[in-house]
Amino acid sequence: MHNSSEGTPLLAERSSSPSTPEHLLPAPSQTPTPRRRGGYQSGRRRGQRGSTALGRVSNFDRKWWVQRARYYVPITGWLPNYQASNLVVDVKAGFMVACLLIPQALSYSSLTRLPPAYGLYTALVPALVYGMLGTSRHLSMGPEALISVLTGTLVKGQLKHLYGAYSPGMPPADTVEHFSTAVASAVALLSGLFTFALGMFRLGFLDSMISESSLRGFISGTAIVIIIGQSRIMLGIAAASSVHSTPWNDFKFMLSHLDQTHVMTAIVSLGALLFLRLLRAVKSRFKATTWLQQIPDTLVVIVLTTAISWVAKLGEEHGVVIFGKVDGDLPHFRLPRVPTYADTKDIVSSAITITMIGVVESVIVAREYASRNHYAVSSNRELVALGVSNAVGSAFGAYPAFGSLSRSKLNDRAQAKSQLSGVVTASLVVASLLGLLPYLYHLPRGVLAAIISDAVISLLSATPGAVAFLFKVQAWSDLFLLLFICFCSVAASVETGILLAVIISLVMVIKRSNMPRIKLLGRSTENDNDFYPIDGAPPASHGTLRRLSFGSSSSNDSQDESGPQSRGNSSRGSLSADTQAQHIDGVLVVRIEEPLYFANAGQLHARLNRMEMYGDMRTHPSEAPRMNPTRAVVFDLVGMSDIDGSALEILLGIVHEYSRREVRVLFVRVCQGVRLRFEQAQMGSAGGEYDFTDIGSALLHLEQQLCIPSSS
Repeated sequence: MHNSSEGTPLLAERSSSPSTPEHLLPAPSQTPTPRRRGGYQSGRRRGQRGSTALGRVSNFDRKWWVQRARYYVPITGWLPNYQASNLVVDVKAGFMVACLLIPQALSYSSLTRLPPAYGLYTALVPALVYGMLGTSRHLSMGPEALISVLTGTLVKGQLKHLYGAYSPGMPPADTVEHFSTAVASAVALLSGLFTFALGMFRLGFLDSMISESSLRGFISGTAIVIIIGQSRIMLGIAAASSVHSTPWNDFKFMLSHLDQTHVMTAIVSLGALLFLRLLRAVKSRFKATTWLQQIPDTLVVIVLTTAISWVAKLGEEHGVVIFGKVDGDLPHFRLPRVPTYADTKDIVSSAITITMIGVVESVIVAREYASRNHYAVSSNRELVALGVSNAVGSAFGAYPAFGSLSRSKLNDRAQAKSQLSGVVTASLVVASLLGLLPYLYHLPRGVLAAIISDAVISLLSATPGAVAFLFKVQAWSDLFLLLFICFCSVAASVETGILLAVIISLVMVIKRSNMPRIKLLGRSTENDNDFYPIDGAPPASHGTLRRLSFGSSSSNDSQDESGPQSRGNSSRGSLSADTQAQHIDGVLVVRIEEPLYFANAGQLHARLNRMEMYGDMRTHPSEAPRMNPTRAVVFDLVGMSDIDGSALEILLGIVHEYSRREVRVLFVRVCQGVRLRFEQAQMGSAGGEYDFTDIGSALLHLEQQLCIPSSS
């Protein structure tokens, strides 16, 4: 891994080149080279020294490339230094994860409307590539429930174009399969390219752009959609004839056809689901029992139900839909392409959606387990690894693959020591492709639906706690956002849910960054040199100053977390119960608490005007002005460490307008960088004075100039 502490000496070595003067070249060793009496080295020694310098440059190049290779291809760093004592632990962890991954891969393929083998392809190739490029030792790469349902929704939407092309007939089964797999591979390639681009352009911070409430609402809604779809399969009800329908319509269809429930399928499927939930509850109850925690519950369910189906002949004699014969060949290389009749715009938009969800989920999981196990991961390098994994996987029939929380948790519980555990898991997937699938011939498909339902029920387990927390802290907007996005995901589609989650989150970010953090300060009633944020209530009529109790923030966008602003810039903490703050008649004292730039400076003028009129941002603008005319404005720039050109132009315009109205403008506590910008923009010529060190000295100057009273 790259070590910044080594950068300076390496660069110093690399700067030595054959063209460097001989007397400036570094010595080949720490021992000084002896010189002749005349002070000049012999020609032979000079030649040796020059060749040594070239050797050092060559050695530096090799060392530089080795360092970069270890950084960008982590396997070249951890594999040569791998400790043999960790092999047993990594193999054990890989086996435990494989026992969960293989059944999940077979189950999730039904969500994508692809043959089961393609779920295993998605569990194989991306996991191998990630093992070479990923920085997380615990992230389990492969098919994931949310990504699978998004891929399946895309495939379902594109199939209507294929069916429309063959209308009034039906396309052959092979054509439908090739079309579906081509769509899934194309979206995997695009998703990989988008993720790779995010990493290369160092945009790893974008994983935090979706709010927690929006993400929780989308996850909850998608989980409900998955449960609706899998419930129909567990009950043995035939699918609706419509190719394109909403989850709500699917739910109504299932309820209206409950009389068509296949009893034996329901018994086997719901029994498998009940067994999984009970086993999970027992594991949660006895966490200290090691052997119990290591039971591969999904593998046990598959083995038991397959054996029962084979012995009882559920497929032949009882009409239960079984897994059947599936070819288990290894994937073949084939470049992805958008198939005929598919809509490229839909595939691109779905790839963007899948990228956002996959990136957020994977990076969060990688960071979580890296923090727990005391090692570092890079978000940008993770994005590169995820992108390359999907791009390569798409050429071998894989659909989009990202990190899984449940499998990563199992990998951490098994105490995996390196990425080798993921490679072991992938090798077991190969073994299952070559030898396992024929033994699953009698597996009821309803059991796979039960496995999926068990996984997504776990996704819903955090939702009640999140709702209760938001209700407890009275975060009504976040609570509404969670419930609204969840409802839209179920009533309309998962694409609608994620689209709303992204749009609303971005609007919230823009709105909050667009509002400058400013506070209106008032003079303390106990000490004329102390200034506190006031609650914004206006002074009483007839021009007298009204004393105001200090109990809430001065505006709706800021909190009172700071103490007084005194003449000596000291702080006494928060106000006592008896201390009050009051407006200064004719003077606005405004504290700017953050750097100004083009986004948040645009609203500064409007907010200042509102403070002038009402002294409170919470007063509705339809009411009559309450404040006395403003004669001076004092800006406390204690928090404004920087200002860009656009914001400076806006601030200059505000000062110009105040000067035109004969309102004095003073700036206090101006940092050196902002002061330099003011000088360059000729702020003094515009009417702004910025040579004051604190609010008290600025008000003293105004008292002398405008005869403003010093206290109440």
